[in-house]
Amino acid sequence: MSLKLYHFPISGPSRGALLAARAIGVPIQIEIVDLFKKEQLKEGFLKINPQHCVPTLEDDGFILWESRAIACYLADKYGKDDQLYPKDLKQRALVNQRLYFDCSSIYVKIRAICFPILFLGETEIKQNLKDDLNTTFDLLEEFLRGSKWVAGDNMTIADTSIYASVSSILAVGWDISKFPNIQRWVLECASLPGYQENQEGAQDFGEAVKKNLKQ
Repeated sequence: MSLKLYHFPISGPSRGALLAARAIGVPIQIEIVDLFKKEQLKEGFLKINPQHCVPTLEDDGFILWESRAIACYLADKYGKDDQLYPKDLKQRALVNQRLYFDCSSIYVKIRAICFPILFLGETEIKQNLKDDLNTTFDLLEEFLRGSKWVAGDNMTIADTSIYASVSSILAVGWDISKFPNIQRWVLECASLPGYQENQEGAQDFGEAVKKNLKQ
């Protein structure tokens, strides 16, 4: 088996794919692509992925990008059972809904906050963006009411994806004190395989954002 992940540890989605791989327990070779150095625009990587984004998976010649698609693929192909990505239609639909909630809402709103600070010279977080993300956290708080994990009582790839996003903004210093269910879930996520690896990347992300914020 030749399984390679083109990865940048500061990227939340990239860490989400890697957290899924760690949870599945599949051996994977890591190839760092430094987005800050624009290594994603090198000719060799463009041949692999013309969209030049991370994470990108290479599995014996099969190329796939988009972190949640990678997580689903790895879980289906290499999962020891279907706990991380259930085969039951309704359970899988719920996991998919949470994955789409991450990519269409949580991550999008975190990116809207952090991208201008990292790359466009912004030095403060606008109040409307704070309010927008907290409104989304209201929904995540509700999802976690009465269940241990975001898609039920078992950890799934929805948790690895959403935690990678949430850990990024927590490293910036986001206040989640009014979200007790999210706080409890964040503590549960310390049990995720690859947790410390993810934390190191999230901390690097947080530091990169915070050094550009007006004190």
